Amino acid sequence: MKDNVAEEHLYLAFSHQYRDSIFPLHTSISLFLLSYCDCKLFKVFLVPTGEDVGDQCVTKNLVGDLEVHLISRCQLPVVVQSCSLPAVVMKDDKFCRAGLSVVLRHIIQKTFEADPSKKDVLELLGFKKTCLKACAEVSQWTRLCEIGIPRAVERFLTASPEQCQAIPPDILLLERKLGEPVRVHNDDKIRRQKLQQQKAGAKAAVPVLGEEAAEELKVGDVHEHPPSSLELSVAFSKLLAQEAPEAINREAPHIRRTKTSDLPLLDHVFAEGLYFTVADLVLLPCIHQFLVSSKKQGKNLVNLPLISNWYQRVQEVPGVKKAAGKCNMQLLQLPELVSAPEEQLQDSTSVPDELEEDNEDSHFIGGPRPTMTKLMENGIEAKFSLHPCPSWTLDWTSLPSAVSPGEGKMSRDRALRKQQQLNNLVAAVTKLARPGDLIVDFCSGGGHVGIVLAYMMPSCQVILIENKELSLIRAKDRSDELGLNNIWFIQANLDYFNGTFNIGVALHACGVATDMVIEHCLRARASFVISPCCYGFIQNTVKFKYPRSHQFKEILSYKEHMILCRFADQTAVQLPPERRLIGKQCMGLVDLDRAWAAEEHNYSVQVISMEPESCSPKNNMFVGIPT
Repeated sequence: MKDNVAEEHLYLAFSHQYRDSIFPLHTSISLFLLSYCDCKLFKVFLVPTGEDVGDQCVTKNLVGDLEVHLISRCQLPVVVQSCSLPAVVMKDDKFCRAGLSVVLRHIIQKTFEADPSKKDVLELLGFKKTCLKACAEVSQWTRLCEIGIPRAVERFLTASPEQCQAIPPDILLLERKLGEPVRVHNDDKIRRQKLQQQKAGAKAAVPVLGEEAAEELKVGDVHEHPPSSLELSVAFSKLLAQEAPEAINREAPHIRRTKTSDLPLLDHVFAEGLYFTVADLVLLPCIHQFLVSSKKQGKNLVNLPLISNWYQRVQEVPGVKKAAGKCNMQLLQLPELVSAPEEQLQDSTSVPDELEEDNEDSHFIGGPRPTMTKLMENGIEAKFSLHPCPSWTLDWTSLPSAVSPGEGKMSRDRALRKQQQLNNLVAAVTKLARPGDLIVDFCSGGGHVGIVLAYMMPSCQVILIENKELSLIRAKDRSDELGLNNIWFIQANLDYFNGTFNIGVALHACGVATDMVIEHCLRARASFVISPCCYGFIQNTVKFKYPRSHQFKEILSYKEHMILCRFADQTAVQLPPERRLIGKQCMGLVDLDRAWAAEEHNYSVQVISMEPESCSPKNNMFVGIPT
């Protein structure tokens, strides 16, 4: 094990303790992962959400071998005070990671870095280390695990007996997800083995665990239900670092000739498919509390056979029962259930809206002209305000190399275009900023905007927010090289930032992210300078519905608005000029809708074209000021 790993501080919210869990559930989940990974790399602080929480109440019956400290919200590092918990920050550093998925993934990575022999811990990140990597704003699965299930269980536990008669819709959605066919990388071989077993009717031919593997399972884990399917054998072979089971005999010719589309589908073993991941560790404390409460209320779990069987199966994973024991979780033993008929399953009418949206390409047949004509007939056309300072530019030749976007891995031409884009945003921010202002660079990427602003405006404070860890680390390296002391870095989804600020900035915020940034600025009554991007990724979500403004809603349907978004992406330089012009008009209309929506909140908003327009195919820019 490496000894030179720098200590980091982990901050967890604490509202109350109920049965064998600490609430909010995000805290129980974080502590459970620390126990499972046997990780002591973090100094753990509990941050009470109320005023009447004492030391004795916090530490009683907590995780057995984990030392925790109590700290008030006002004692948190400044950068953490702007974030929702859980959050991790290096001691005396300005780099913060916030939000459940980001923090859990960081714990896993740091555990492996400190002890590379813990390869099973690294495997929790799944295929290509992408488990729960996509942010909840765009990933239905991350949202369900990170937000939907914990929130649903917390509400279920605090509801009156009359209110908790029904199974929460998010629990039913998880049940449905566990019944969907599994898609895993390179699954063709496994599916052919499954077909051969089905043809042979040879359940007995499924490989069983070896003696050594069985012994490993017995240590702290009673393996009461040995694998009884090919999928289970594959899953547990990986958990025990065995070779995946091979077919006993060579595949028959008719098996090899079977089309992939005709092969049997794979069944779920764990939450994401065949393999045990951090998603299972997120869901287990939540589902455990739900099942305990349901059992105490005498509820029949016949409608949740897949969740019940998953709950039992997760207990068979080496290390899970040991971690549960450390966290005082008394896991239940449930009878094996069979799936209920479809008509018996409770109707789930509260499924998040984005699951019901139909975004197939067939909706876009016909092109944008009918929609544009419909708007024109109602007096609506794309409007662009005059650029306030079209010739303004930074003197890039006099700036340190770490300030220039050319410092990154990009061609000279692309670096020039990036400089031109930055000229536009920096010019607008310079006109708005006052000494002492806090500027937030949302979706900051490698920090091209934020670093220039921090360097050019030392009297202002700058925060960079980005979900991608490597991009933010590169930004911090550039900042360290420049010796900047007015800049902070937050790796988090936008929803986990809740601080106040004066100006919000975003260069090429993708799809719905533009609307999320605008929402943050409206909430903080902050000015904003935003360049949108990826209009084709715009779609209805739980939080955002399109069109955005009352004027557009009265004229266009959602599908008609999506036509504009789809064609707003067709502005690439290689396209015919007429097509690019239509794309630019569609961009203008989509952004006009956004501008009018912001003006409904007492803002003055201008939509401006960057100068020169050739700096980017996505060359629109909002400048919004609260009135």
